[in-house]
Amino acid sequence: MDEPAEPVTSPPAPAHLEFKASLLLLVLLLLVAGAGLYLSYARGAFERTQQLVLVAEDSEGVAVGMDMTFAGFPIGRVRRIELGPDGNARIAVDVPVKDAHWLRESSVFAVQRGVVGNTNIRAYTGVLTDPPLPDGAVRTVLRGDAAAEIPRLMAEARQLLVNLNAISAEGSAINESLANLKTFTGKLNAPGGAMGALLGGDAQAAKILSALDRTNALLARLDGLAAKADTQVFGADGVMRDAKQTVQQLNAVLGDARASLKKVDAVLDDAKAVGANARVATADLGTLRAEVEASLRNIDQLIGEVNRKWPFARDTELKLP
Repeated sequence: MDEPAEPVTSPPAPAHLEFKASLLLLVLLLLVAGAGLYLSYARGAFERTQQLVLVAEDSEGVAVGMDMTFAGFPIGRVRRIELGPDGNARIAVDVPVKDAHWLRESSVFAVQRGVVGNTNIRAYTGVLTDPPLPDGAVRTVLRGDAAAEIPRLMAEARQLLVNLNAISAEGSAINESLANLKTFTGKLNAPGGAMGALLGGDAQAAKILSALDRTNALLARLDGLAAKADTQVFGADGVMRDAKQTVQQLNAVLGDARASLKKVDAVLDDAKAVGANARVATADLGTLRAEVEASLRNIDQLIGEVNRKWPFARDTELKLP
């Protein structure tokens, strides 16, 4: 006979199991809540912010939570995107108060969308001394879509290729210029050289060379004439020697004339002295004449007095010697 099996006994339940489970669940909830609060604090949920509204034609590529950067640093976050009554997208951005001093009245905002990559909202401030941007300001953003430039670039590249084909086609101006340049370089290597290439042919170059030879011959003759003239003018029997003698004779004549002029100056000085004496004599003659006239007047008065006192006289004329 088989022996009866012993009953299986379960271990006793830990004491206060429900309490411990509740405590563990509470700790987990506190950890999750603390992590959430920390993440919210880290993302600036408890910071003082001011609102900035950016108006764009569309909000393509812009998402809630996207950062707005200034000089590569995030200074704001997109909180809400809505469609305005004018049909434009209104992007509400929360800017912390501690970073709001980077935004001024003259700041410019742009939404840039690259060919590969995310869309970025960037702020540019040129003059940091302008008045600060007020809370709730509304600004229009500029679009910087690099992908939109691709069709224009492709069209310009296509036009460039067409122009390049037209330039390099057979019979084009540049090909004709290259052919002319090749002909010109061939003429440079010809016997006529650069002169034949410049003048258009060997015949013209030969004429120029002949003219140069005749010019050299003429210059040689001129050199001979100049040497002969130098001999005739400055030689021992040249004109300059006779001219020098003539000048010496002329100097002697001028010396004699100078001596004669000195004698004339002495005579003129004597004449001046004689004239001065004549003027003095003339002055004395005038005084003498005045005295004579005074004597004649006195004599005339005396004769009149005699005639008045001698009434019986027949001949009243007084004859002076």
